[in-house]
Amino acid sequence: MSDQIQSARPPLVRLLLVLLPLAAMLASFVWIASLDPLRSFNNGAPPVEALTVERTILDETGIQVLVRAGGSEAMVIAQVAVDDAYWSFTQEPAGPIARADSVWLRIPYPWLLGEAHRVAMVSNTGTVFEHEIAVAVPTPKPDAGQLRLQALVGAIVGLLPVALGLMFYPAMRGVGRGGMNFQLALTVGLLAFLLIDMTSEALELAAEAAALFQGSAMVWLAGLASFLLLMAIGRWRGTPEGLALAFYIALGIGLHNFGEGLAIGGAFAAGSAGLGTFLVLGFALHNVTEGIGIAAPMLRVRPPLWTFAALTLLAGGPAVLGMWAGSLAYAPQWSALALAVGAGAILQVMVEVTAYLMRQNNDRQFVLFAPAVLGGFLAGLAFMYATAALIKV
Repeated sequence: MSDQIQSARPPLVRLLLVLLPLAAMLASFVWIASLDPLRSFNNGAPPVEALTVERTILDETGIQVLVRAGGSEAMVIAQVAVDDAYWSFTQEPAGPIARADSVWLRIPYPWLLGEAHRVAMVSNTGTVFEHEIAVAVPTPKPDAGQLRLQALVGAIVGLLPVALGLMFYPAMRGVGRGGMNFQLALTVGLLAFLLIDMTSEALELAAEAAALFQGSAMVWLAGLASFLLLMAIGRWRGTPEGLALAFYIALGIGLHNFGEGLAIGGAFAAGSAGLGTFLVLGFALHNVTEGIGIAAPMLRVRPPLWTFAALTLLAGGPAVLGMWAGSLAYAPQWSALALAVGAGAILQVMVEVTAYLMRQNNDRQFVLFAPAVLGGFLAGLAFMYATAALIKV
């Protein structure tokens, strides 16, 4: 009866029922702001100030620092000191820095190659914010040559290993039920390592971001939203299997490689990318298993050759895009967000592969504890853990 009464209301009445509380809410906020009820508690203390350094550029003109304000009120940077000596500086844009706004500080300081420098920014209230440059090296400029070099490195650490892993597809076909279970569990194991690794990296980067981004909450919420959205899309037309499941795995790994590329690109931009031959080989070896994991759900089908090229681009191509984005506009909060979205995608793929593994066996309740499944899962974890040691610097 009440449902019929609700639906019988004219549209104008329903609109008014929404607008009235919104108007009351707006009027209340305006009244509170004009009344300023906390004014009587003001004891003359300076406002809370916060300043986060998001990017540093070293070039022939000196030191350039991108900072973001996060205090309770607009703040003013009055002085800048480098290595305990005050230096002139310019601010773009000029004026007080409002909460959540970012500005560039340009300091004509003659930095020394390979030396460490400490930059101190002093607000007009006397609050000091320090930033350390561990090793001063010129920041690479985003010209065509640098972009080509980054694309090459991105292809080596993203596209090449996925393609090499997919080359194992013919050898993986024709295995029995136990071999099939082992390979699917191997996929879940390597994805489990990626999930843990991406989440920890995202939380570390989120801790470096300005407090207003609510780093850890942003990571968990973005990961959850990504997981739920991809689960809804994946189950829209039933449970994904075979080729569809392979593309979901490639998508999750592609998002992971995009976040990985952002980190490498940010290191390029900071001039601190120690990507020697050994490190590049370590990345390639670490990521070969990704191609094997993508191929595992396709063992019962015969996909056309173009499918392998598409899967390689989907899984490995984002590494190139991430490197470009990271070198041109790196910020810790955006890298943390990308990694969190990738972690949610990885979790969705883990759920789908595990469900697919259970559907392929009659004893669904006990198959997860079968020796082949446990062995494959642990082998995936162990291989990813061992090869990750090669890329940790």
